[in-house]
Amino acid sequence: VCACLPEIARGYKIPLEHLRWYAAFHRKEQSVHIHMVVFSSDPKEGYLTPKGIQQVKSAFGRYSQVYSSRGLTGYLVARQILDDNGLQHVRIECIPGSLTDHFDPTKDVVRLSQAVYNSPSVAAIGVAAHECGHAIQYQRGYVPLKIRKAMVPITNIGSALSWPIALIGLVVGLPWLVNAGILLFVIVVVFQLITLPVEFNASRRALNIIQQRQMLAPGEEYKGAKKMLTAAALTYVAALLVSIANLLRLLALANNRRR
Repeated sequence: VCACLPEIARGYKIPLEHLRWYAAFHRKEQSVHIHMVVFSSDPKEGYLTPKGIQQVKSAFGRYSQVYSSRGLTGYLVARQILDDNGLQHVRIECIPGSLTDHFDPTKDVVRLSQAVYNSPSVAAIGVAAHECGHAIQYQRGYVPLKIRKAMVPITNIGSALSWPIALIGLVVGLPWLVNAGILLFVIVVVFQLITLPVEFNASRRALNIIQQRQMLAPGEEYKGAKKMLTAAALTYVAALLVSIANLLRLLALANNRRR
């Protein structure tokens, strides 16, 4: 699904940074499929033309039935990568939901969604390897990850309070309160900036391991995993660009108020 997002956005006439979606994975014996809802954060955007419908169908057609010829599932790939990197103590859990995959360093566990844990698809293998890439980052003390982890508490505060504080400052005419809100939002932007090398590095580690261990066949299988992980990483780029635009808007509001 992540690999298809740019084409889905184009098909629906929605800018990628405005695209929002939910999906449910159904793994039935006779029909493995998903149900998906797509919409825009801007209610004025989003419509399908006949060409757009074909574009969306084509994107799903390419990726939904791409399975690994090696027959490895997301779980098997994750277990092999962890064991090969001295992380035998890291557990793997299957959890409900879609796109809920993550590595929890506090409990030394890689959590894979049901669609990834049991699936031999190219996408599942890519996601499982990516999460193991994060586990390897923790093991080897990857510096950007350390910085990102240290910033989590203040970033959570900034995400929740930056705009309310800045807007209150604008309304009551307190420049120092406006500046405090802007500073908190700058921290959020910096956090998202540091997230980029963390995510791209995890994907690069995943792809290198997949290639070295021949977990996917060379050619279309490997290329499919690479496209999927690249598309997923680009969502972080889009989120950063949106945050930068919001920061500029906040700065413009503050400057206008001071005049």
